Amino acid sequence: MSVIWIGILASLGAGLMTGAGAIPVLFDKSMSKRTYDMLLGFAAGVMISASFFSLLMPGLGAAEVLYESKWLSALIAAAGVALGAGLVAVLNETLPHEHFVTGPEGADPGALSKIWLFVIAITIHNFPEGMAVGIGFGGGNVTNGMSLATGIGLQNAPEGLAVAVALRGQGYGRLRSFGLALLTGLIEPVGGALGVGLVHVSVHVLPWGLSFAAGAMLYIISHEIIPETHRNGYQNYATAGLLTGLILMMVLDVALG
Repeated sequence: MSVIWIGILASLGAGLMTGAGAIPVLFDKSMSKRTYDMLLGFAAGVMISASFFSLLMPGLGAAEVLYESKWLSALIAAAGVALGAGLVAVLNETLPHEHFVTGPEGADPGALSKIWLFVIAITIHNFPEGMAVGIGFGGGNVTNGMSLATGIGLQNAPEGLAVAVALRGQGYGRLRSFGLALLTGLIEPVGGALGVGLVHVSVHVLPWGLSFAAGAMLYIISHEIIPETHRNGYQNYATAGLLTGLILMMVLDVALG
């Protein structure tokens, strides 16, 4: 199987974890806010570690091999991070969407129904994550790609649960809440296909793509995930979860090479 298809399938698997996280709503199982914040903090730690060890460091290494300059590789990584974070920030400001806690953001939603505002919000988050998995595989390092897919999948599970629980709270049925949560994760293989395809166009895209994906994910972690874990008064549990996830992912990334 070509690395392109492996990258697409891995990003699909990571996206499907959004649906896996939403499974408890099918049985009307509830999760305490403390547990939810701790798990979301764990996911944030996993993604911070993946951003550095599976994206930025390989990106720096690839740039140094291509251009034989530490300064140039550092500047490329810095520019890539800024571009990735900047794009997500622009999307966040321009696309109409709504968050479950902070409410509507972006452009005037006009006639869009509330449920589609939620879907757009999650899509903004999931697309660059899928692209990161694709870029990870596009570099030819399957181990690195699998590490990213695992980390993003772990982050998607509590996110899927959050979406499904919020929809249930607004009166949607169990099956519809689960289905919509699953749907939000299916944008990831689209991003995965784009990421792996771009890297295959030119090897020079690899360092830019890796650092771009890192910037996009770091923006999401800082702007959405961490603030979400600090809203209910369980920030100590969330911080403990974040550190646990970061350490675990760091050990796995280093041990798996």
